[in-house]
Amino acid sequence: MSAPHHPSCSFDEIGACLQAVPGGWQARNPQLGQITLSSHFQPIFSLSHRRPIGHEALMRAHNPEGWNISPLEVLDSVSHNFEQLLGLDRLCRALHLANFASMSTDQAPGWLFLNMNAEVFLHSQTRGGRDFLLQACKQAHVAPQRLVIEVLENAVQDITRLQEAVAYFRDMGCLIALDDFGAGHSNFDRVWRLKPEIVKLDRSLIVSAAADSKLRRFMAQMVQLLHEAGAMVLVEGIETSLEAYIALEGDVDFVQGYYFGRPAPQLVTLGAGEATIDGLWKDFDHMWRDEKNSYQEAVAPYINAIGYASVLLSAGRCLEEACASFLDLPQADFCYVLDASGQQIGTNLYAQVHPACDIRFAPLADARSARWARRPYFRRALENFGKVQVTRPYLSVSSAQLCVTLSASFKVNGETRVICGDIIWNR
Repeated sequence: MSAPHHPSCSFDEIGACLQAVPGGWQARNPQLGQITLSSHFQPIFSLSHRRPIGHEALMRAHNPEGWNISPLEVLDSVSHNFEQLLGLDRLCRALHLANFASMSTDQAPGWLFLNMNAEVFLHSQTRGGRDFLLQACKQAHVAPQRLVIEVLENAVQDITRLQEAVAYFRDMGCLIALDDFGAGHSNFDRVWRLKPEIVKLDRSLIVSAAADSKLRRFMAQMVQLLHEAGAMVLVEGIETSLEAYIALEGDVDFVQGYYFGRPAPQLVTLGAGEATIDGLWKDFDHMWRDEKNSYQEAVAPYINAIGYASVLLSAGRCLEEACASFLDLPQADFCYVLDASGQQIGTNLYAQVHPACDIRFAPLADARSARWARRPYFRRALENFGKVQVTRPYLSVSSAQLCVTLSASFKVNGETRVICGDIIWNR
């Protein structure tokens, strides 16, 4: 959809559509007929701060009889006319700002998350989008720094224009949030290039993570990657205690969803959600201790066996003898020795009860002279000489299975070596 360049949808025109009502503001746009628009706000919470840190503004619509009309239906009615789309988008933002300002107090501080249509966002520079928003902020007495502009992550194909639009609004002080990340064809390259302050993970990710424990690890790694890219992470659509727990476990910064608070005409106050979040932290503390104890109990025999192997190897015993007790354990897969540079000495020594190798991964089976210096189990073994190290579960490139590696450094004939043992992790 291309946008015409003549001026329209000015702040004065949009402001004339706002109507003061008891408790706030409503809006009527002649282009929408008899439909009346109002604002709802869904709270967004920080799990670390244990309180609301903002609200997402949502459009609500109803006809003269008071029946609700789907916001999607309203948006669809103007989707093929850019002028009408621009007018509706600006009207909603002005309406939300007016309502937010009428309720925002010291007891209900924080950010206001405003959605912008992707086409409107892209054309903002040529259509005075920043001037309009600044006027709306000034009228509502809301600083631009309190605004978070939400843009659908996968709705724009032209990344260069998207970058320009992001810079355009960021220059006025707004924060930028990429919405619905993880839905459809999400691209991490956009995060690196756009550098949003916040990335909102689509609800589909938390639903999938709740159904599959492997995806819980994947989501946690995604959060870590987004943090390393300089973005805070918000998970939206949380509806159950399990989904909330997974968000907390995955080091998510902010949460939003029915479990914490439904959209409502009023803003929540500072104390809202505190009991829910404190209960979540209590569950997290219990489950973390239980999982830690269970994990330590599971790996303890393997830790003892690798530690014993390092002692025997340092005394000059052969690998077969030194690793016998480790390889007799039920989940043991194989052992191997690395030199001080991380290069493997000899081949893998497999347990007698070894799972059949997948023939598709046969090219990876021979690890002689492979170098594993990048692996955390090697680096940590050198940094903590003589103490057994244990990794988190990961996919082994040697076996193409999920595994945990135990490692311990030792010296033999004055040379530093590292003994490693992989166990199959199917917990």
